[in-house]
Amino acid sequence: MRTTHIRFGGYQPPASVHNQAAEILGKRLTAELGDAVRFELDGNIVNSGYKAADLLSLTENGELDMCYFSTSYLADRIPEFALFDLPFVIDQRNTAYAAMDGPLGKLLAEKVSAATGYHLLGLWDNGFRHLSNKHRPIRTPSDIMGMSIRTLFSDLHTKVFGLLGFSPVALDVKELLSGVQSGEVEAQENPLTNYYKFGIYKYHPYITLSAHFFGVAALLCHKKSYEAWPEQCREALSRAAREATLEQRRLAAAEDGDILGKLGAEKVDITVLEREEREAFKDAVAPILMEQQKRFGKELFDSIAQGHLE
Repeated sequence: MRTTHIRFGGYQPPASVHNQAAEILGKRLTAELGDAVRFELDGNIVNSGYKAADLLSLTENGELDMCYFSTSYLADRIPEFALFDLPFVIDQRNTAYAAMDGPLGKLLAEKVSAATGYHLLGLWDNGFRHLSNKHRPIRTPSDIMGMSIRTLFSDLHTKVFGLLGFSPVALDVKELLSGVQSGEVEAQENPLTNYYKFGIYKYHPYITLSAHFFGVAALLCHKKSYEAWPEQCREALSRAAREATLEQRRLAAAEDGDILGKLGAEKVDITVLEREEREAFKDAVAPILMEQQKRFGKELFDSIAQGHLE
């Protein structure tokens, strides 16, 4: 019997919720298929000299078979992924999950298959993203005062932070910590897990729980490899991906509470926004929200905030 070799790449430390979920996927797959599959995980390709974003090209060209990565990097090819980058719209995980698992998620999977070299196996919780900086607590847009901020390579993110008053600087994950340490970026935004585990809190002692974006990571598979694998393997992989996705989301939600406790012990200055303070930030980015509603139409736009299509 032919053995299917599945090479999975990531960009985070072994204990990250993404890599834990990838391990769960591999174990579930191996338990079902036995010697018919060989699952190999490289949880951090950065250690091999790659940039984190190289995961996308490595997977699309078949050097890797699977990876996870932020959907923000796919929005230039699948515009609907930009719906997950709407600022200050999603404030509950369950709302996001309902959108990810409902008709919008199905639409995205179809578009990924039609327009890219990927097969979409699931959408993972990439965490609420929060603002940190080296200077002061941030409660209002006026507290930002032109600080430089590290952003993803995303036109939409650049526009959002520009409207808030930041000077955006796009850096790959590989350059993030050095940019923070050197002062090249005075502020950054990330989920709590990255803020803590990358050691950013040591240089940016002020964090605002802004929840300005809810991050989504795509679980991607090289489409040609997927289509060439035996049907039994594809079906088992789909089951393993669903199980890993549920566990990844559970781990992500639990980790936020755990890390907040650790940050308190590190004497990090944690700012919790009142509802009206968060609304002031949302008002600052209102032009983008109006622009995106016109771009996608009210039904798709509302599907993010409501968790479903009407």
